[in-house]
Amino acid sequence: MRIVFMGTPDFAVPSLEALLNSGDEVVGVVCQPDRPKGRGHQVVAPPVKLVAERAGIPVLQPLKIRTPEFLQALSSWQPDVIAVAAYGRILHTPILQLPPMGCVNVHGSLLPKYRGAAPVQWAVINGETETGITTMLMDEGMDTGAMVLQAKLAILPDDTAGTLAPRLAALGGRLLIETLVQLKAGTLVPTKQDDQQATMAPLLKKEDGLIDWTLSAKTLTNRVRGLSPWPGAYTFLGHERWNIWKAVLQGTATTDTPGTIVAVNKQSIVVATGDGLLEIREIQTANSKRMAVAQFLAGHRVTVGQQLGPPPITLVG
Repeated sequence: MRIVFMGTPDFAVPSLEALLNSGDEVVGVVCQPDRPKGRGHQVVAPPVKLVAERAGIPVLQPLKIRTPEFLQALSSWQPDVIAVAAYGRILHTPILQLPPMGCVNVHGSLLPKYRGAAPVQWAVINGETETGITTMLMDEGMDTGAMVLQAKLAILPDDTAGTLAPRLAALGGRLLIETLVQLKAGTLVPTKQDDQQATMAPLLKKEDGLIDWTLSAKTLTNRVRGLSPWPGAYTFLGHERWNIWKAVLQGTATTDTPGTIVAVNKQSIVVATGDGLLEIREIQTANSKRMAVAQFLAGHRVTVGQQLGPPPITLVG
């Protein structure tokens, strides 16, 4: 088959690499444009583009995909099928109808749960113990197409979104190949999704990382895991921002005001929540690296009774 691959971030790389190692021909790759990244705002190419260029595959990076020019360029590759993994945009009908064998998507959840842009993160945030990969035949909806294959994967107790995503991505590459094998053989049996069972996994924003201490310690533990590495969970001690990279549930009840530091020891800073106590184990402040609390306390004074929460409002004028 002649395959066009559409994908952008690290999550999509194993799917592209699996296609490049298959017996089919990847005739072109489409990914998001190069974008500024990091403190220096240096323009960086997407991971998928780097893989495609090393393999000598032509790459398109359209700012807009709903244009005659992009559709014409895509048509010139004459794809039999378009394979998609974390491309970042919804495909409209002219693209979906272009390849005679359709468009196949690799999605990082067990659909119809966690439709949307951040399925890995929200599965961890919500305390799921299992997730997986679904391949589907795409339609114009947000991950609403008929499901083809599914494979499950355990979410480990210490998993973050950052540690879970590579395992899911590798599974996605394997499932994509099996899907295309069955597509060529004509043995696929698509299954319509049950929309009533659907849940959403919307794109995360920086402000989603701000810790609400009125939530339970269990909920906050999962949020810290699910928000790592981006946007990261954070709180403030006065005007000083604390990024919280590791937190552990302590099953002790508390009557202290949520956000109050109730204990400080060599390994952790213990904070009251809306239900139970949370032990902060790994932390980062401005212009510093991630560090264990023991290292952090060597250079910072933290006392019982201090209050964590949103930054104080500064009045002007």
